Amino acid sequence: MGKKIIIVGGVAGGASAAARLRRLNEQDEIILLERGEHVSFANCGLPYYIGETIGSREKLFLQTPEGIRQRFNIDVRTLTEVTSIDRASKHVIARSTATGEVLQFPYDIVILSPGAKPIVPQIPGITGAHNLFTLRNIPDTDRIKAFVDHQHPKHATVIGAGFIGLEMAENLRERGVKVTVIDRGAQILNPLDPEMAGPVEEHMRLHGVEFRLNEGVEAVLQEGRLLQLASGARVATDMIILAVGVTPENELARNSGLELGVRGAVKVNASLQTSDPAIYAVGDVIEVKDRVQGYETMVSLAWGANRQGRLAADHINGRPISYDGALGTAIIKTFALTSALTGNNEKTLKSLGVPYEAIHIHPNSHAGYYPGAAPIAIKLLFNPHTGEIYGAQAVGSEGADKRIDVIATAIRGRLKADELADIELAYAPPYSSAKDPVNMAGYAASNVMEGMVQNLQWHEVDEFSRNGGLIIDVRDEVERLAGSIPGSINIPLSELRNRLAEIPVGQEIAVSCQVGLRGYIAARMLKQHGYHVKNVDGGYKTYAVMNRGTGTASHEEGQPAEAGISLLAAAAQKAPEPAEQRLVLDACGLQCPGPILKVYETVQSMKDGQQVEITATDFGFAADIRQWCLKTQNTLESVEVSGGKVEALVRKGIQSPAEASFTLPMSEARNVKDGTTMVVFSGDLDKTIASFIIASGAAAMGKQVTMFFTFWGLNLLRREQGPRVEKKALDKLFSLMMPQGTRKLPLSRMNMGGLGAKFIRHTMKRKNVDSLEELMQGAIHAGVKLMACTMSMDIMGIKQEELIAGVEFGGVASYLGAAEDSGVNLFI
Repeated sequence: MGKKIIIVGGVAGGASAAARLRRLNEQDEIILLERGEHVSFANCGLPYYIGETIGSREKLFLQTPEGIRQRFNIDVRTLTEVTSIDRASKHVIARSTATGEVLQFPYDIVILSPGAKPIVPQIPGITGAHNLFTLRNIPDTDRIKAFVDHQHPKHATVIGAGFIGLEMAENLRERGVKVTVIDRGAQILNPLDPEMAGPVEEHMRLHGVEFRLNEGVEAVLQEGRLLQLASGARVATDMIILAVGVTPENELARNSGLELGVRGAVKVNASLQTSDPAIYAVGDVIEVKDRVQGYETMVSLAWGANRQGRLAADHINGRPISYDGALGTAIIKTFALTSALTGNNEKTLKSLGVPYEAIHIHPNSHAGYYPGAAPIAIKLLFNPHTGEIYGAQAVGSEGADKRIDVIATAIRGRLKADELADIELAYAPPYSSAKDPVNMAGYAASNVMEGMVQNLQWHEVDEFSRNGGLIIDVRDEVERLAGSIPGSINIPLSELRNRLAEIPVGQEIAVSCQVGLRGYIAARMLKQHGYHVKNVDGGYKTYAVMNRGTGTASHEEGQPAEAGISLLAAAAQKAPEPAEQRLVLDACGLQCPGPILKVYETVQSMKDGQQVEITATDFGFAADIRQWCLKTQNTLESVEVSGGKVEALVRKGIQSPAEASFTLPMSEARNVKDGTTMVVFSGDLDKTIASFIIASGAAAMGKQVTMFFTFWGLNLLRREQGPRVEKKALDKLFSLMMPQGTRKLPLSRMNMGGLGAKFIRHTMKRKNVDSLEELMQGAIHAGVKLMACTMSMDIMGIKQEELIAGVEFGGVASYLGAAEDSGVNLFI
């Protein structure tokens, strides 16, 4: 006599469990109940069908209900929603969504596989938006694709910069739709660490995707055609994709009295049984353990659902199994870049207080002399004492996937970080190098574990310098034209031994190169000469990712949202250079700084006005060539990423603005010294009004404006109704004594107990002059950077959460860095 097994939900977990159950036992009665029309489909492929990379809708279907019935003798009931489980009588109660008929199914075993559903936040006006979509299943996909096919939207807003959000952004751009991505976080792809996500963001910007980070949607207006943002800006749009995350589909489990865990996910044991041993649960609905650190979490990925479905079927049939958690190994394609990760990221390790070391390397995907080699940025996280590998991340146009797969296997096999150097991997020039990038990560980790080198991380560099540390850049002088660490001195590696007398012995030293290799050699050399020295991990290339301005355009109310345009297309509007005048430079396969050095050598031999067309496979070259052109007074006419290659067009010499077909964002034109910096020390209404009038005027003239608020000036950045913040007694006293927000600021003269301030506001309104609050919003929309002095905040007991949205935080070095690039510097 076989068992009666009811499976609730198909797709990855349910369908895998059903097939495995039948292969293990021909006598069991298996019924699969699916609320939707489709029981087994490739939900990871849905964005690519919308983008028309997958041309046929039928290719999304892995199995049909009829196919499962015929092959596995399984009773598949689609359009059947399970409404409750009577655990006492062991009956599953369901309802036909087509007819409304109520059905009952007796069971011996139940497997829950309902998955997760998109989170829909409670935003005013969201229910009235007729152009808003979420993506979970085939009907969602059909609605989105039909809207794009028939309504021909010019602009789409994607809310959420996670995996689904970015995949949708890419595929909508492939359909010719301009895209703005909005996210409350400070970075895209939160599972990556910020320095690894930075190149992905820049790459997507080059493909015309606009990002608004640290930004939230406050309201949906005009039935979804206009979005009111937390910063006060508005975005006009034709369609909205909501991709802010998922939540477990746990209503059935909750109503059945099953125990729930983190974020409402269903708790299961190592055998995938719920708090009721007769009920199993698999897939996105369950809580799992982080396989590295052992804490409870949710991992909504297809591999886990498939594996859990098979293991549950094994346990039901008496086979010994143990599901010990997930590494969260994941991957995403964004245009020509691939980002992959496994295990813990640095943010997680910090939050858990786990001791760790990070190393960054930038090897080529295969032998540099074989065509098509492209760099991969790899980050490895491990315990510096035991060598336990905690996680890894990789970003590149080629080869990131297999390196992360190898490291994920190494974690599963409990290999140590230094043992990565001992993994024998397949090598031929088209596929790898004799020392594979995984081996190189192992060598770098072993250097740290053995005490051969002490690393300085990218986020520690500026503080090291502020505290009196000396940073020596061991690159060749020409490499520094594409950027360098502020305050660093240049002693090329080839000259270092002969210039030791220039380096103070008693001072802390850090060495930096482009990617970390020459820095390591320099660190070993200096250490053996008695210096206390650190190596900037990952070199300038890693540091520069988080220290390069990007700039964000804003949309005016009622105007079409403008995403970035194809820069190469802009250049194409110029008359083409005669073939004999334009040079072609192939820098593909060269590791950074190779492409820049080749450009330098080529431009040196060119005539003024002559063009060179450069192709490189180093995706960081897109940013490097901009900086290089600015520093060397040459003209970057276009830059574009296509087919995994960066294509740039450079003209020797400076063009007049009227002739230029492509101008760099003002935020990047730092060497021009055409910016404006303002120290706002005063908290007086009239002086702050003047500050923002000047700032807005300077921004309107195309200048990069930074306003540095310190001491009393911090008061106008405070929220009027700020959150409750725990403070010490003296800090509370400061808060009570100081004005909270712009509407409480006094006048510097004739304040008259607050009447003067009210009078000046009334006069400004009567004469149609913008209020201080409107001036502030206008300045922010114009790209003015508001920076709060962290030292002053600490002295005055002001916390970050008390300040308005959009404020950045920095110290005197941040201000001096902006002032150095400015032609105007004011103190108010």
